[in-house]
Amino acid sequence: MAERKADLLVIGAGLAGLVAADAAAARGKSVILLDQEGPQSLGGQAFWSLGGLFMVDTPEQRRMGIRDSAELAHDDWMGSAGFDRPEDRNPRAVAEAYLDWAAGEMRGWLHGRGMRWFPVVGWAERGGSLAGGHGNSVPRFHITWGTGPGVIRPFVEAVEAHIKAGRITYLPRHRVTGLSRTGGAVTGATGDVLADDEARRGASTNRDVTGRFDIAADATLVSSGGIGGSLDLVRQNWPSDDLGPAPARMVAGVPDFVDGAMIGIARDAGAGIINADRMWHYTEGLQNWDPIWPNHGIRILPGPSSLWFDALGVRMEAPCLPGFDTRATLRRILATGHDHSWFILTQKIIEKEFALSGSEQNPDLTDGGWADVLKARLGKGATPQVEAFKREGADFVVSDSLEDLVAGMNRLEPDTPLDPAAIRAQVEARDAQMTNPFAKDAQVIALRGARTYRGDRLIRTAKPHRILDPAAGPLIAVRLNILTRKTLGGLHTDVDGQVIGPDGNAVPGLLAAGEAAGFGGGGYHGYNALEGTFLGGCIFSGLRAGQTG
Repeated sequence: MAERKADLLVIGAGLAGLVAADAAAARGKSVILLDQEGPQSLGGQAFWSLGGLFMVDTPEQRRMGIRDSAELAHDDWMGSAGFDRPEDRNPRAVAEAYLDWAAGEMRGWLHGRGMRWFPVVGWAERGGSLAGGHGNSVPRFHITWGTGPGVIRPFVEAVEAHIKAGRITYLPRHRVTGLSRTGGAVTGATGDVLADDEARRGASTNRDVTGRFDIAADATLVSSGGIGGSLDLVRQNWPSDDLGPAPARMVAGVPDFVDGAMIGIARDAGAGIINADRMWHYTEGLQNWDPIWPNHGIRILPGPSSLWFDALGVRMEAPCLPGFDTRATLRRILATGHDHSWFILTQKIIEKEFALSGSEQNPDLTDGGWADVLKARLGKGATPQVEAFKREGADFVVSDSLEDLVAGMNRLEPDTPLDPAAIRAQVEARDAQMTNPFAKDAQVIALRGARTYRGDRLIRTAKPHRILDPAAGPLIAVRLNILTRKTLGGLHTDVDGQVIGPDGNAVPGLLAAGEAAGFGGGGYHGYNALEGTFLGGCIFSGLRAGQTG
């Protein structure tokens, strides 16, 4: 059995682990960074992201005419989080600390690490209810040039420099099976050395054991991610009292190695777990026609124009509109007793409003520059990636007539057939609202409101038109699946990443950061996320833990 010793052991080489390892090594600490996956997966799930970061009162916002403030962001966050449990004390403290950072030194610090941002700030999770409730009052979603790879790049490069200098030892294909304890303190970890595997990033890898390891450390940091790749754990922790029964069918928004195993191992070593029933799953999931991991799903990032129908063919009401309130929409969809819903839209809408989440689905932002973005986003047709899904994807129906469109939808879901006359009546009622600049339809009002923001008008909203206008066609229907994604609860920590046990006392020697810690504190989002807070939370919690361990 291989035995090693370090000041800090970091378990999980995703974004939070990289940030923590870099911060600790920069303080002169000896660090061992290990991960059950191979070197090709360095950076973890963040690689696959769109690279969005929640920041407040930035130059990018001000240039787009957005007036943001720390006070407004605080009100939005707390109205969305809905902290209502005694154990929310630390999560709330982490949220407040993150907000101070996001409105203060975050952008400058990241800029100094080489990050830059797309000039149009995105407006995610708009809320659609009351001012004191869930949602972003203003656009805050800052897309990093280079998307997810651009976010992890500065920290990968920093860690690689530390490895070369001997300050960090990197051990890929090392799977922890237990945390070591001495006198109540965590003193390291033991586990299996796995056989090398050349599978592409994100794909399933072997679990062949070639040896054992034993690592001793003054402090051990768990940064191993959440449970989104394990549908069994998702269902086990599903908040049925709030959302209803877990969906029978879901697609996976993360690789299968995001299995939550380390959270259970930390619990067995004395860590407290809180808010395990708080999760963040998307309602606009597609089956990936070109999958990388098992049951691979991709999320549509929709603009505000598509008409959203539940599985029974009833158009959904506010705030269950595209891009407004994910959790309310999830609850509304599942209330039908089914696990799918439908978009109905036009070619003009898909060309302007459909984006797909993920670095690999946005090569213009990931590998290109302004010219590539303008060509992809403002040129003729949807992006090639969206057109590929429309052409190849199992969830798309395209037709020139509404009746034929509904017939195609019924072929996809024969057990829940839709009434074409009922669908037509609802679409025509919406279209009648387009005659005047006035409307009573909440979605039409929201669409026109969105176009008052220069960024939405430029690249995210189609010019308002009738769905049944032949000039806007063809018609498109998209079956939407529930997409697993984020764990909002997790290991209970304080603001500095110190893990707290079930008795409320610190577990000596044990830290946690990133999604394993509910992105900090054991659930700093509360019940709802405002987007850009996942990567932001990984960076913030990893930094604080790395400065502690």
